Amino acid sequence: MGFDTRLPDFPWDSLTSYATRAREHPDGIVDLSVGTPVDPTPRVAQEALRAAADAPGYPLTTGPAELREAIVDWYARRRGVTGLTPEAVLPTIGSKELVAVLPSLLGFQSGDVVVHPRVAYPTYDIGARLAGATPLPSDEVADWAGNPSVKLIWLNSPGNPHGKVADLHQLRAVVTAAREIGAVVANDECYAELAWTAQWADGVPSILDPRVTEGDLSGLLSVYSLSKQSNLAGYRAAFIAGDGGLVAGLLELRKHMGMMVPAPVQVAMCAVLRDDAGVAAQRQRYARRRDELAAAFRAAGYLIDDSEAGLYLWLRPERSQGCWDTVGELAELGILTAPGSFYGDDIHVRAALTATDERITAASERLRRI
Repeated sequence: MGFDTRLPDFPWDSLTSYATRAREHPDGIVDLSVGTPVDPTPRVAQEALRAAADAPGYPLTTGPAELREAIVDWYARRRGVTGLTPEAVLPTIGSKELVAVLPSLLGFQSGDVVVHPRVAYPTYDIGARLAGATPLPSDEVADWAGNPSVKLIWLNSPGNPHGKVADLHQLRAVVTAAREIGAVVANDECYAELAWTAQWADGVPSILDPRVTEGDLSGLLSVYSLSKQSNLAGYRAAFIAGDGGLVAGLLELRKHMGMMVPAPVQVAMCAVLRDDAGVAAQRQRYARRRDELAAAFRAAGYLIDDSEAGLYLWLRPERSQGCWDTVGELAELGILTAPGSFYGDDIHVRAALTATDERITAASERLRRI
């Protein structure tokens, strides 16, 4: 008896030697390898957390009515989603755990297929394997349309690591094909408030957008995290919304499993979901860092592909070389990035915007001296 050998090693462990090299830089490391927020958690969240700190009883798995209503209001106000009800939303302990367990909670097993983006955060693949299902990396509807073994299609728009955004036409095509075979579509939308290009000035479309659903949320799930928009990664605060029947089923299972968001965190989530001004201010910080870092990488001879939204620059040098060579070159400058191979791409590296202004400037100055 032992641990599940179907799973690969945790990829970030392979960065250790490069991190060591980057730390040897006289001015210290600039760690752009992980998208963990570094700016302060909003005051409204901290104050709400403190006010709710006396929480001797078990929290509701569903979350209190105030939280469910705040989530519904947020979808309507920020994402243009109509027809959502408080019974069709559910708080989760961050979004990564949900991505990892959703295929299992939906009852998928050996012989079932879980589709996920070709270049993607590894947890979509891991979740399929944990359930005993077969992961299928694909960006083309034609690869799985009409296949009754396909039970779940994961989308990630805006995408990690590359920042691509699916438009309404692309979302509708996935939904139409999925409904023809009775498959569930889940979109991980946690970077939706961080769009950068003019095309998305009016907002990134949700899988629950009425222009996609035509008023029917059946078979559709939206996953959202407050970690990125509100520096709340340490709180583990996220939620799922969409098909009321699917959400009700997930709720029952999560009750059995004790998967409850801590009560003080649920109160903090209510405060953050109303804090549009705080989200806008944080977005401006990331925009400044993005502009500075992108200009420096371009000046140093790097190309930036996609990167329409999200917290990363998707980079490759003008000359052709593998991603690990690029990781090594940047580590010599004291800049640590994540290789594209972590996500299924051997050419690009991912550079996060989640470093302090001082560290972003340090990286930019090093790049401009090349």
